[in-house]
Amino acid sequence: MYDRTSFYIAGTWVAPIAPRSLAIENPATEEAIGRISLGTKADVDKAVAAARRAFPAFSETSREQRLAWLAAIIEGFRGRLPELARMMTAEMGAPITFSTERQATVALFHFEEAHRVLQSFEFEWAEGVGRVRREPIGVCGLITPWNWPLNQVASKVAPALATGCTVVLKPSEIAPLSAMLLAEIIHEAGVPAGVFNLVNGDGPEVGEAIAAHPGIDMISFTGSTQAGIRVAKLAADSVKRVAQELGGKSANIILGDADMPAAVGAGVHACFTNAGQNCQSPTRMLVPHAHMDTARSAARAAVAAIRVGDPTDPSTGLGPLVSRAQYDKVQDLIQAGIDEGATLVAGGTGRPDGLNRGYYVRPTVFADVLPDMRISREEIFGPVLSILSYQTEDEAVELANDTPFGLAGFVQSSDPVRARRIANRLRAGRVYYNGAGFDRSLPFGGYKQSGNGREFGRFGFEEYLETKALLGFPE
Repeated sequence: MYDRTSFYIAGTWVAPIAPRSLAIENPATEEAIGRISLGTKADVDKAVAAARRAFPAFSETSREQRLAWLAAIIEGFRGRLPELARMMTAEMGAPITFSTERQATVALFHFEEAHRVLQSFEFEWAEGVGRVRREPIGVCGLITPWNWPLNQVASKVAPALATGCTVVLKPSEIAPLSAMLLAEIIHEAGVPAGVFNLVNGDGPEVGEAIAAHPGIDMISFTGSTQAGIRVAKLAADSVKRVAQELGGKSANIILGDADMPAAVGAGVHACFTNAGQNCQSPTRMLVPHAHMDTARSAARAAVAAIRVGDPTDPSTGLGPLVSRAQYDKVQDLIQAGIDEGATLVAGGTGRPDGLNRGYYVRPTVFADVLPDMRISREEIFGPVLSILSYQTEDEAVELANDTPFGLAGFVQSSDPVRARRIANRLRAGRVYYNGAGFDRSLPFGGYKQSGNGREFGRFGFEEYLETKALLGFPE
């Protein structure tokens, strides 16, 4: 059992002001594996006060000092990477191979990228008859989700520290244990007391206290669009900056000149990454009407090759969903797809055969999906793919953009010029061509109800900086 009932505030682990515990569940076994404390507004006040005390000195540290702290965090992270991966497998069910190669490793990438960017980032330069200066914005409230519990923490903490900000972090109360290990790494790296603070808790109590707190200068939030709207409203009273990465319903346009079986198979696996609990997953596959039979067959074959089961087994490709609530939501949406008349190509309701406990979902594919069906419009956040058909390129673009979200888009084609023409028309924050890989230096964020602001690389630095004009001063 992981008994982690303290918060990290002002450089030390402290007891909550009003003890209230929450069990952390292993979604593969439905058994408790640990316990944390749920904080209150008073705990947030304490953490914010520590961050405000630390900010004046930390904001004036040199580039070299911050590079040294980031390097120490990177070294500590690398040394504990297997432990971090095992923790995420236990707390949110990601298969251990995926936890090691993606969940933990991509989180490490953000600290490495922040270190790289900081080496040459311009904080001041001449402009017109004066100068422009970039300064750390202040105390940052960071609220992160459970689906990438360490990646999303790192994508915020790394640029915040690199730019000279202090932070108060609230990781998801569903999967908080890996973030607490990161707090140990940051402490051991010698980051000054009060620069990094962690308070566990739920959204209505701790999350809302952070969003509304007048002592916090900026909020970076990743989560659902509904929760993001609430955060923005609470933050508005103190006119603080709000950067958000919210929901998605990304379209994967497969053009007729693509290798259809290969593109469909790759699209199925991309949709089911992290058991489908991935905000930018290509959950709507758009296929030319004339190729629908091929698409159905290829999708069925791709699902048959997926190994669902124990996430501690290195050969497992698909683990459980994170919680009972998420399982129930996904089951409801699969049933909705059946009830609304979509063609069930693979999967369906209930657990996979042989799995009688744990929040496992049958990897599911629907074909003949219509644009107004719930499975085509709602973010499912589970291993469920909807295949829609189109007749023309213009119709494909129209279908792809027919969503309140705009986080990502995907285009598959043998013609890069044609694919690029389509990519330019997609209302999304990033577009992948033919299964392009992750790049930590490129901006990540969405259009429309997928949020505002950008993370990753130098674009992530911008969210944590204020801009000051200096006029009339001698150089």
